[in-house]
Amino acid sequence: MTDRNADQDAKSVVQQLELADRDEHRTHRRVFRPWGSYDSVLEGDGFKVKHITVQPGQRLSLQSHRQRAEHWIVVRGVARVTRDGETFLARENQSTFIPKGARHRLENPGETPLELVEVQMGDYLGEDDIVRFEDAYGRADA
Repeated sequence: MTDRNADQDAKSVVQQLELADRDEHRTHRRVFRPWGSYDSVLEGDGFKVKHITVQPGQRLSLQSHRQRAEHWIVVRGVARVTRDGETFLARENQSTFIPKGARHRLENPGETPLELVEVQMGDYLGEDDIVRFEDAYGRADA
């Protein structure tokens, strides 16, 4: 049972978020996916920063974005990166650039969680700007 004052306080916070045109009242900052999770830590005009965790043996879909480019910086673990048909490993403190429109995939071939920072840049940064070509979890679009 919650206190009525606490309910009113929560409504006030939601209203303030709506007035400030913030997304927190619609979506959580940390989002769980079949491959791991991401935490949207910072967003501004034309950019978004995420902390991404990919569980051992898991991979994201082979995908592209029409309206954004991405920089990936490996913080912990080893990433297997596929970018326009080229596949390579990126280790801690290494980074790679994913141009707008490039087919790409992120995988964790290791035995510990892979952590990276993703910086997205573009005119539109919504999660619906994903074209999936191949997906281990049945989410392929093309």
